[in-house]
Amino acid sequence: MCLTGVDYFSTLGYQPAIAAAAAGVLSPIATLILVAVTLFGALPVYKRVASESPRGEGSIAMLEKLLPKWRGKIFVLVLLGFAATSFLITMTLSAADASAHLIENPFAPTWLHGQEVLITVLFIALLSAVFLRGFREAIGIAVAIVAVFLLLNLVVVVVSVAQIIAQDGIVSDWWTALNTQHGNPLLMVGLAVLIFPRLALGLSGFETGVVVMPQIDGKPGDTEEDPAGRIEGAHKLLTSAALIMSGFLIASSFVTTLLIPAEAFGEGGPANGRALAYLAHLYLGDAFGTVYDISTISILWFAGASAMTGLLNLVPRYLPRYGMAPAWAKAVRPLVLVITLIAILVTFLFKADVEAQGGAYATGVLALITSASVAVTLSARRRRQRGLTIGFGIATVVFVLTTAVNMIERPDGLRIAAFFILGIIVISIISRSRRAFELRATSIRMDETALSFVSSQDDGDILLIAHEPKRLSSSAYRHKHQHACAVSHIPNTARPLFIEVTVDDSSEFETELRVRGVVRHGYRILEVHSSNVPNTIAAVMLHIRDTTGLMPHVYFRWTEGDPVANLFKFLFTGEGEIAPVTREVLRAAEPDVTKRPWVHVG
Repeated sequence: MCLTGVDYFSTLGYQPAIAAAAAGVLSPIATLILVAVTLFGALPVYKRVASESPRGEGSIAMLEKLLPKWRGKIFVLVLLGFAATSFLITMTLSAADASAHLIENPFAPTWLHGQEVLITVLFIALLSAVFLRGFREAIGIAVAIVAVFLLLNLVVVVVSVAQIIAQDGIVSDWWTALNTQHGNPLLMVGLAVLIFPRLALGLSGFETGVVVMPQIDGKPGDTEEDPAGRIEGAHKLLTSAALIMSGFLIASSFVTTLLIPAEAFGEGGPANGRALAYLAHLYLGDAFGTVYDISTISILWFAGASAMTGLLNLVPRYLPRYGMAPAWAKAVRPLVLVITLIAILVTFLFKADVEAQGGAYATGVLALITSASVAVTLSARRRRQRGLTIGFGIATVVFVLTTAVNMIERPDGLRIAAFFILGIIVISIISRSRRAFELRATSIRMDETALSFVSSQDDGDILLIAHEPKRLSSSAYRHKHQHACAVSHIPNTARPLFIEVTVDDSSEFETELRVRGVVRHGYRILEVHSSNVPNTIAAVMLHIRDTTGLMPHVYFRWTEGDPVANLFKFLFTGEGEIAPVTREVLRAAEPDVTKRPWVHVG
């Protein structure tokens, strides 16, 4: 919970000030709407997500299953762009706000002023060092930081409430101002609803709450198919975090609105972006206020830990499997360094300006929550759960409208997200093209019949004829056999095997191959389902060589058509120019030409 909380709870460092600046005297009412959306919208949605993705896959994996093949892959890449926006901006924005709290402290040396970018980069580098050290260390630090931060916030809120009670008329003055400015209660609620999208940062943390699920032990009876204990633990995590945060959001918005003058929230004002820190210094002295600042700086700095955790979970789970990232992207330490460099670049681009990054942060957070609500609504509909479908559908409408309003009011957030999406798609296409000639089989298994086919001879070569699985007539096999014998001079006494590759989903990159032996019209055939043809044939040939010790030869007919068009067809459909690509895959996989299976084309 604390690993999630460093992201979720850290928004207390700036959320009350954002609410007061955006809503003025309406801040408590707008915050109540935020809390209602949290408890009755986001929380039920993500509890359902946790139930259906107990390995930390999150809502993206749910939508991937609902949208097959390339449509699903492209949609996942777009969502990963929003996720990257949310998580990376969490790192840079929180670190930038931590540097602002450091500089604004009355005891901070004057030479720190104007060094926001340098301090922010230092915070990001320190965060990276923690993850390079080890993940368990990150969890231990998160627990300590969150416990101290919540305790200090509780002290500030209690003392502030005591000040409100002690000052006669402060509540009545606020109520009078509220009625004077807005009058009608329905108008108040309506305006608060319109202001709500600006407070959406208070919803951050739910996606990472699901991402950290693999860290939950669960119960002794849990199985991989039914991890009921882990799911129950995730529900407790999400619920407890939401209730704690909701309580602090309501209390903090109330005390900051009543005790801090409106002009203090203006740009350059002492409460701008640090409302609770302002109250801590005002009512508890600079010594306590400094302790509070240190705690706030710590949690804002470490808020990037949950974001880093999210990226370290999402990137290896999708991009390498799609062939859209190098294989080393599965390793933690290289990926940490890449993420750190991108975060530092973003910091320089935005000059460590918290306000400039707020729109992008809200856009990323809302896009992920919206995708989660869509996923659970579709899931409930498929299972014919009418009540849940209606409930989740209402939540989806709320989040879609909130996201749309946020994008209209703060288009810079959408532009930044579009930059990340475009970057991920371009890098993905380049990576997939560069990795096109890799062996893509994660494993190869042959059934007993297939094994008997390849092990039926003790010496010589094993001959394979590539055949299209769409042409299954007796004449098709006979003509293909006769052509191979005539063009490639296969002896008439030879009994070659046919190999047929059926492409199921060409958008997949790595696949587990199951080779099945069948007899059709008197011909022996190796059948295999895969995401592509040439890489699969190459992998099967190498497997036959290693299994039998005999050299495989495969025979193709030249593919008609433009070679360039066939190459693009191969990249996107897994077919195309089969023969030369098979040979290239074999060349890349086996550098020793004397051990390399043969490819014949006629």
